[in-house]
Amino acid sequence: MGHARDVAAPSSPLGRPASGFVRAIARLKGWRRLGLAWLAGALGALAMPPYGFLPALTVSLSVAVWLMDGAAADRTAPRRLWPCFVVGWAWGFGYLTAGLWWLGQAFLVEADEFLWAMPLGVVGLPFALGLFYGAGFGAAGLLWLRGPARIAALAFGIGAAEWLRGHLFTGFPWNTLGMALAQNLWLMQWGAVIGLYGLTVLAVLICAAPATLATGSHPRSRFGPSAAAAIVLIGMALYGAVRLGPPDPVVAGVRLRLVQPNLPQDAKFRPENRADIVDRYIELSQRPTEAGAPEPTHIVWPESAFPFLIQRDPDALAKVAAGLKPGQQLVTGAARAEEPLPGERLRYFNAVMVIGPDGVISDTYDKVHLVPFGEYLPAPLDAALRALGLRQFVAIPGGFSAGTLAAQRILAVPGLPPVAATICYEAIFPHAILPANAASVPRPPGLILNVTNDAWFGDTPGPRQHLAQARLRAVEEGLPLVRDANTGISAVIDPHGRIVARTELDQESWLDADLPARIVGGTLYGQLGDAAFALMLAACLGGALTARRRA
Repeated sequence: MGHARDVAAPSSPLGRPASGFVRAIARLKGWRRLGLAWLAGALGALAMPPYGFLPALTVSLSVAVWLMDGAAADRTAPRRLWPCFVVGWAWGFGYLTAGLWWLGQAFLVEADEFLWAMPLGVVGLPFALGLFYGAGFGAAGLLWLRGPARIAALAFGIGAAEWLRGHLFTGFPWNTLGMALAQNLWLMQWGAVIGLYGLTVLAVLICAAPATLATGSHPRSRFGPSAAAAIVLIGMALYGAVRLGPPDPVVAGVRLRLVQPNLPQDAKFRPENRADIVDRYIELSQRPTEAGAPEPTHIVWPESAFPFLIQRDPDALAKVAAGLKPGQQLVTGAARAEEPLPGERLRYFNAVMVIGPDGVISDTYDKVHLVPFGEYLPAPLDAALRALGLRQFVAIPGGFSAGTLAAQRILAVPGLPPVAATICYEAIFPHAILPANAASVPRPPGLILNVTNDAWFGDTPGPRQHLAQARLRAVEEGLPLVRDANTGISAVIDPHGRIVARTELDQESWLDADLPARIVGGTLYGQLGDAAFALMLAACLGGALTARRRA
């Protein structure tokens, strides 16, 4: 088979009838190609929360397809790898820079110590994570072929890259492309079947399909992909509308109060504020209910509620317990310390504690998935930074230690169904909400609890993106989500993703709500995980390979 038959000729990289504008895009070289790829990726970020503008991703991926057409033109498969990789890296760099710029806000909280590191978070992280997209585009380039099959090749490459981004090097699946579909209540219902990564494959197939309108050589190849994408999108919406059904029932005898104190981050961890902070929590927890409404049975406070170790402060613990009414239970985020073995340092954990009106801490969950550089550093790197007078965000020698027992994710709270506990960004990891041995737990979890502190990021897209991703976990697992944040957004969400009640960002508030019941029998995704996603990847790969054989 001649190479000229499976890719377009250099004089006509797109085939007829391509517009002059699209041909010009495909023929870009060097920095012009990289610059447009970066801009296209940045435009795609508008499809993410809080904007949710799906057409932006359509334009973004269509431009990416045309750039890939030029990068792959008149090259054998091995020679396409590098130019396609570079296009993908530039596209991902732009996408993540525009989608994660708000990370810079965290470096301003204690600017005297951390301002120097802002470029590492705002530019360095997207620069490095863009390599995943480069690898995905490179893999797609090896399969590239003029015609509709290249859309399947791109979906395979990006889908695999997004899965790897969510798992390698501790994982960071923030703003995975599937979130472009997971903001619409009807469309997000497919998360219960195929999960976030399955939605990612669909998002690429749907949003990249219009690229063929400008490049197809005959009507079927020009209009077929877009028509198929429209049918799939409509079918997804119809399935979601049917699946939603009536409002979910509630758990009898449970009334939640979520406390959102809206503490500024620069004041939250000052020990001299300890008494005022505890008083503020108690006062908000004791606010009267609306006329005729039941009294809260469970109070929830956010991540790291105290600027001290409450387990080692009997007076503060007694004060907190005294603020609870008989029968009430407090579930709160709190740092805790564990006595070391001889010769070892004191170990600290980012934890959730259950405290009763008797002042007894009845159960604890330790955060398993820590934030690199924010909550922990490898010991040699931590020591090196301290030698230079620098430190990580959390001012604890060596940082937090990670919880090690998988079963401890299930938190026992008197009066509640078993609780699948998550702290902060643990809620963004698909199929990681429940412990690996969840099948051996006597009673299945009845809710997802997510305590967080988004005050680091101020009034930016960050807290809104965090809420949207945690919301999808409820749909995937068929469990209600109870989310309590220091400064928003706190919410109670039913297992179909409907927001039952919520607070606003940057407001001192409290929220009373019933607890929605879990979906009996769970969801397909909850049972099988990413199996459907793997089949979708295989189908995209098979479609691209089959088209190449026929070329």
